[in-house]
Amino acid sequence: MTETTAGADPAATPEAPRFLARAREFYDAVAEDYVARFRDELPQRPWDRAALGVFAEGVLANGGGPVADVGCGPGRLTGTLRSLGLDVFGVDLSPAMLALAREAHPDVRFTEGSMTALDVADGSLGGLVAWYSVIHVPPARHPEVFAGFHRALAPGGRLQLAFQVGEEPFRVTEPFGRPVALDFHRMEPERVRIQLADAGFAVEAVVVREATGTERVPQAYVLARKP
Repeated sequence: MTETTAGADPAATPEAPRFLARAREFYDAVAEDYVARFRDELPQRPWDRAALGVFAEGVLANGGGPVADVGCGPGRLTGTLRSLGLDVFGVDLSPAMLALAREAHPDVRFTEGSMTALDVADGSLGGLVAWYSVIHVPPARHPEVFAGFHRALAPGGRLQLAFQVGEEPFRVTEPFGRPVALDFHRMEPERVRIQLADAGFAVEAVVVREATGTERVPQAYVLARKP
């Protein structure tokens, strides 16, 4: 898997959201390899588990309710959220990823969809997780996505984000030897905090940790609440 600095993408605009098709094609191509590579990752990531635990406690303290794992991939995180007592379902663009998620978690609902147009009723969710998934949306559309998250959450509902920290996007090419490529948009925590506040969220925590293992940049966790 090769990472390079990503250039301007004329298709990644509000008028032509071809980035959705690119993300679907990429993850359909790598689904089985992705599962094999990252299957056992979460037990080795204490910061991830801590962030998810705080999120789950906040959702349950507010009365629970449905929780959407948006960009769920093969359901690794979805299963963890379920084990924390949440009524969780998964949403993803990739049919191949969703097939693997349903196989691994047959008692969980997984649906095909996009975070740019969440198919849920206004105020219907007790929580929403976007775990390294907003990174596939061009930054110009992040405010739109965060507004959609706010619309979907009930009052007091929690939002949990995770992403790589930085300003420059990077492009992954030929992952696992597959002939596909995709841009990954690193994000600045302060900009995300401001955008969430502008969307109506109360930001409760912004945590940045240093890179470990094969990571190249710091990682961020942002927890917010719909007042």
